[in-house]
Amino acid sequence: IPVFQLARKRALVKTPGAQSVRQSRRYIINVEEVKSVPVRCITVDSISSLYLVTKSFIPTHNTRLGAEWIHEQKRKGIGRMALIGPTAADARDVLVEGESGILACAPKHDRPIYEPTKRRVSWPNGAIATVYSADEPDRLRGPQHGAAWCDELAAWRYMQEAWDMLMFGLRLGNSPQVVATTTPRPLKLLKELMKREREGSSVIFTRGATYDNLSNLAPTMAAEILSRYEGTRLGDRKSVV
Repeated sequence: IPVFQLARKRALVKTPGAQSVRQSRRYIINVEEVKSVPVRCITVDSISSLYLVTKSFIPTHNTRLGAEWIHEQKRKGIGRMALIGPTAADARDVLVEGESGILACAPKHDRPIYEPTKRRVSWPNGAIATVYSADEPDRLRGPQHGAAWCDELAAWRYMQEAWDMLMFGLRLGNSPQVVATTTPRPLKLLKELMKREREGSSVIFTRGATYDNLSNLAPTMAAEILSRYEGTRLGDRKSVV
């Protein structure tokens, strides 16, 4: 029974002799179909980190993770939050109105109101998330927040400036936190954050490859991406939280 779909992996599988198989192989003796059931990701608090998904990566979509995290911060009583995208259009179209954005992930009984002219997402309990563009770092100069979601950090044109202004205003509550979702690039800020993680500070990286998210992708899209980019430098990039 071929256990690999990729041709290059099938080619590497050699058929050993019978004695070798008995000594070094395990066998699949039965396969049972399991009925699909609704599931959802679980967010886990950590007293010493920005975000924790344990040592084992739980496959999820970056945008969905960020949106669910913002809803969780609201439920924990965080009253002022920041939503920052590479551009104003990205912040609106992906973080707020996207298929996996804040509005789409909100439960019906607690759906927030989005006011584009005020750049504001408001919940019934009074919590507010303000939408920012990383193209305008000075917009972050002054406002205070208890939590922030930074999407596609590696694509920010003024990454360091916008990040610095966010950090200065991240001062509400006992433990203000930020979650950054991005496809990584070898940039100075990301390298500094990785260094802080190695030194044991309050930064934790969670990494996942496209393979971890294949079940959530259209089969035709997954096949096209793998056939074109598998094994390339671009294809080897992993999403980082």
